Amino acid sequence: MWRIESARIVGALARYTGDVSLAEDLAQEALAEALVTWPRDGVPRHPAGWLLTVGRRRAIDAFRRRSALDDRYAAFARDLGEGGAATGGPPPGPSADLPWDPDAIDDDVLALMFVACHPALSREARVALTLRVVGGLSSDEIARAFLVPTATVQARITRAKKTLAAARVPFAVPPAAERPARLGSVLNVLYVIFTEGSTASSGDALIRVDLAGEATRLARVLARLVPESAETHGLLALLELTSARFPARLAPDGTPVLLHDQDRRRWDHAAITRGRAALTRATHTAPGLGPYALQASIAECHALAPSVEATDWPRIVRLYEALNHLTPSPVVTLNHAVALSMSEGPATALPLVEALIRDDALPTSHHLPAVHAELLTRLDRPTEARAALERALARCHNEPERVLLRDRLGALR
Repeated sequence: MWRIESARIVGALARYTGDVSLAEDLAQEALAEALVTWPRDGVPRHPAGWLLTVGRRRAIDAFRRRSALDDRYAAFARDLGEGGAATGGPPPGPSADLPWDPDAIDDDVLALMFVACHPALSREARVALTLRVVGGLSSDEIARAFLVPTATVQARITRAKKTLAAARVPFAVPPAAERPARLGSVLNVLYVIFTEGSTASSGDALIRVDLAGEATRLARVLARLVPESAETHGLLALLELTSARFPARLAPDGTPVLLHDQDRRRWDHAAITRGRAALTRATHTAPGLGPYALQASIAECHALAPSVEATDWPRIVRLYEALNHLTPSPVVTLNHAVALSMSEGPATALPLVEALIRDDALPTSHHLPAVHAELLTRLDRPTEARAALERALARCHNEPERVLLRDRLGALR
């Protein structure tokens, strides 16, 4: 429940307090109280409402302790009223004084994202803070996503909160003129949240549908808020088309199913339709395709193909070349190599992969040695492929993917 609702809870508390850092603290305090109260008294009928009520009561207590009996405290007290204690009483349900407006949820979370992506913060701090307060990711998860130490992420988040407080950044969706300065960071954050949900960096689940679904939901909201942004529609298209494959990516026992073996009849064709519509909107909104729209075009190639063999691999290769021209990165080069191996054969792709290995381009990623092993296997070099798989296994922290790597290693042995 916390993973799904934390952004809404923090956003609603930020709207009432005007302080994002305080709102997160209040939400964490409410969560700590729930961990004590719910096992004893039972889970309330409306868990998010319960947490919001407790958070607002804690806000009142904080203002009282600071002797800040100003208009905000008076408004809180009037809104909350005297009935229904935060603990010991019946769980709060929907009512006129419950601080939970379903129609305002999207605005609260979106405002939270724009505040966390304020230009006063560095790009790294914007991404880390938004992943923390909006995505609900832990510091460890953010660190793995950006290949940096956990302590670095924690320091960025702490500095970001202090900067926002010192700048007195208001909690609100910025006016249209200010949105472009923050939109790129917001899109990047949504992309990273979805990526963590699509293939979890650690844990027992390959797919975290809650994270991926939240990123997609926020992308839809953002597309409505800034319909003039082609890349916003491009990102939405990418998320829809990628999540369409979720139903076929896991076997009944929870092990991953590779693209070649997926039953394409199980793909979510409604999501494919939505994704293609968003991609069309992106192409009509601005000339040329941006990085997210290019990735969405690649996902569309997969979505339209009846099989791996029938996929338009030459077009995917060209799209990756264009993407690498716009946003060069080792990850794009690795994906380009995979597409090239399918289009022209593993021997053509192997030099790209081995160049990445020589440059130590992705030192903590298990995908690079896994792709290397796949190419070596197809080239009938099993001894080298086994060594590459062992390196991939040592780097992988996601248990379903580790099972897949162990199976591949066992087959080679």
